[in-house]
Amino acid sequence: MSESNMLGVNQRKAAMIGCGFVGAATAFALMESGMFTEMVLIDADKDRAEGEAMDISHGLPFARPMKIYAGDYDDITDAAIIIITAGANQKPEETRLDLVHKNVAIFKSIIPEIAKRSCEGIILVVSNPVDILTYVTLKLSGFTSNRVIGSGTVLDTARLKYNLGQHLEVDSRSVHAFIIGEHGDSELAVWSSATVSGVPIDKFCEMRGHYNHDMTEARIAEEVKNSAYEIIEKKKATYFGVAMAVRRICEAIIRDEESILPVSNLMRGEFGIEEVALSIPAVVGAKGVEEIVPISLDDDELQKLRKSAETLKEILRGIL
Repeated sequence: MSESNMLGVNQRKAAMIGCGFVGAATAFALMESGMFTEMVLIDADKDRAEGEAMDISHGLPFARPMKIYAGDYDDITDAAIIIITAGANQKPEETRLDLVHKNVAIFKSIIPEIAKRSCEGIILVVSNPVDILTYVTLKLSGFTSNRVIGSGTVLDTARLKYNLGQHLEVDSRSVHAFIIGEHGDSELAVWSSATVSGVPIDKFCEMRGHYNHDMTEARIAEEVKNSAYEIIEKKKATYFGVAMAVRRICEAIIRDEESILPVSNLMRGEFGIEEVALSIPAVVGAKGVEEIVPISLDDDELQKLRKSAETLKEILRGIL
C-alpha cells in the first residue's frame, strides 16, 4: 500500500471551496491539466456548484475521464489538495486588504469545518487578502505550517516575468525574478538577484539597448502591482491568471516537483520576520512547503520586506 493511501489521501483528488469566477476558472484549469481524476466543488450556493460541475463535465469527452461533482465538507476528507477561493470579490478601487473583515468572517465558518474532519491533505488559500487568510487558516485549522499555503505572489511574479519579457523582447520563461512580501500594495520586486538566463538583469538590459535601469524597474514594478486593479476596472474581476498560478502550485505538489515558488507561508525568523505569512521563494513538493529559500536581498529590499511584514502584522493584530 502506498504512503498516500495509508494516510487516507487520494493524490488524484482535489476539493474546491468557492465556485465564483476564480473557483470556476481554477476548476476548469485543473480539469484541463489531467492531474486529477476526481474534483469536488463546494459552495454556499449549492446550485452554483452543481451548475459549474455540470458545465465542466459536459466537456469531458474532449478531455480525460474525470469525476467532477458538487458536494459538501464530508467529501473533502481524502482530498490531496483543498483549494479555498471562497470570499467577497475585490471591487474597483478596493485594495486586497479592504476585504479583510468580510473574508476573515467567511473563513471562520469554513476552516473549522475542514479541521473537524481530520483532513490530511494540503490547504491552498487563494482568497484575498491571501497572506492574512493563510495565517488565519493556519491558526484555525491546527495544521502544520507546511500544509497551509497561500497562492501568494506566484501570479505577481509571473506578471513581472511577462512584463520583463515584453520589455526585453525575450521569452518570459527565461526571466528569473521574484515579487516577494505581501500579495498587495507593499509587495516588492527583487531586482538585486534578477537575471535573464543567468545574466544579471541590468547587464542584459544593456545588451538589449536599455540603460535607464532605475526608472524602468520602478515603472515595471508599479505596473505589476497595479495589474489586478487595472484588470478589475476593465472587466470587473481577475480569474484566468490566478487559475493558472493555482494550477502551477498544484503541479508542484502532486508531482512532488520540489519547485521553487513564491508562495505565502509562515515566517519563522527568516530575514528577521516571524509570526506572519507572506511570500518568499520556497521549495514546494508533496509535503507542501519543504523549506524557505534564503534568496539574496540588498539592504533596501530587506527593509521593504520587513515593512511589508509589519503592514500585515498590523492588520492581524486587529482580527486575531
